[in-house]
Amino acid sequence: MSNLKGLVKDTAIYGISSIAGRFINYLLVPIQTAAFAAAGGEYGVVTNIYAYTALLLVILTYGMETTFFRFVNKTDGDPMRVYSTVLITVGTTSLLFIVLVFAFLPTIATLMKYPNHPDWVAVMFVCVAVDAFKCIPFAYLRYQKKAAKFACLQLVNIVLNIVLNLLYLIILPALRLNPFGLYDDKFTLNVGMVFYINLICTAVVVACFWRELTGFRYRFDRALWGRMMRYAWPLLILGIAGILNQTLDKIIFPYLYDGVDEKAQLGIYGAATKIAMIMAMITQAFRYAYEPFVFGKAKDRDSHDTYAKAMKYFVIFTLLAFLAVMAYMDILRYIIRDRSYWPGLRVVPIVMAAEIMMGVYFNLSFWYKLIDKTIYGAWFSGIGCLVLVAVNVAFVPRYSYMACAWGGVAGYGTAMLLSYIVGQKKYPIDYPVRQILVYVALAAVLTAGMVLANRALPMAGSLAVNTLLIAVFVVYLVRHDFPLSSLPVVGKYFNK
Repeated sequence: MSNLKGLVKDTAIYGISSIAGRFINYLLVPIQTAAFAAAGGEYGVVTNIYAYTALLLVILTYGMETTFFRFVNKTDGDPMRVYSTVLITVGTTSLLFIVLVFAFLPTIATLMKYPNHPDWVAVMFVCVAVDAFKCIPFAYLRYQKKAAKFACLQLVNIVLNIVLNLLYLIILPALRLNPFGLYDDKFTLNVGMVFYINLICTAVVVACFWRELTGFRYRFDRALWGRMMRYAWPLLILGIAGILNQTLDKIIFPYLYDGVDEKAQLGIYGAATKIAMIMAMITQAFRYAYEPFVFGKAKDRDSHDTYAKAMKYFVIFTLLAFLAVMAYMDILRYIIRDRSYWPGLRVVPIVMAAEIMMGVYFNLSFWYKLIDKTIYGAWFSGIGCLVLVAVNVAFVPRYSYMACAWGGVAGYGTAMLLSYIVGQKKYPIDYPVRQILVYVALAAVLTAGMVLANRALPMAGSLAVNTLLIAVFVVYLVRHDFPLSSLPVVGKYFNK
């Protein structure tokens, strides 16, 4: 239990930075949707290019974060030798990627349907290469358990991004100020500036890593590198398949959608999915704490029991977050300033359900990482990705972005089930499946009640009913799995 409390503590620290950071990042949605109307398609451009960069980030890190944790925790490993080898490896491939991008930039921009704006492609691809490199110092902070610095640097990146976006998109045009000739005479906004701002923020964060990048001898161990690459290459396939489940719909949508307004439709979908990203926040926070925790605890006698409990509480609290978003959707929709984006909000519960499945799949994934059989993850994610592609290809031409949302559920659901079924044979863990399913069923019933309340009652009434329904879930949780007497400090007041 003490180990589980340590996981909760780390998750809280990473979670505060991740959730607070993403919450601040939500400010980009009202800023950008206020600046760019849905019909113009600019937000669709942002959604599309960021989907490409998310995929490229996985390719350019090629599983080296997880590989670093695996090898740095081995008893015969020299931590700094492992760290420097990984830094040199990822730094070299990132630099090579930048060279190739500039060598073939016109062709790449044309294939991405941006032949008139190769600079947008160039600046974001440079940015993602730098992001890939900085993932390794971030991983090193997690290894050293410097959660506070990790959190601060994440927030610096996000707050700076918010400030610069606000300055360029809202403040300077309102004041009719045009420093450095950023606007034309009519103060027309250039969506490409969003990408330049991202590059500036990334460069500032890298500069803050000077302590993690200096003060030690850089050594490249070829033998160690060979072992790490044999471990990492299935993770690369796994990572590509996994990120495709998150981004492929936004990449292929312009090629599949039959209408002429594909960027506008993609922008509506992209803005709506931002509301659903609370699940991604929780999963990311859990991952940052859970990955080093699992590898460090693998030798402990009670590790299986801890993994089972971690899965249960992960599902419970993601379901609670799901209910909170559904309960207060009438308020959250105002994050999106332009009402022309609001029709896309119907995808929110679907996307959140897919994110919960992805989080469960992530929890299940450690059995093949711990037995060094990462190829299984590549197979599971690959099959899930094929299911997602099939749904998108078959239904996007007719149902637009709704097919994208359901494709995510189908893809993640397939990978999740495959990992559980095979994992119980290869590395059995006694997950409390029955208890988890009871929580899922309860959340489904309460969600149905919220939907009915939202349709039948005015906003004040629906919010009151929905809050009561959340309370029902919390009461059940307290009575069965999280007694108030277990809380630190105040728990003594709830002892019987």
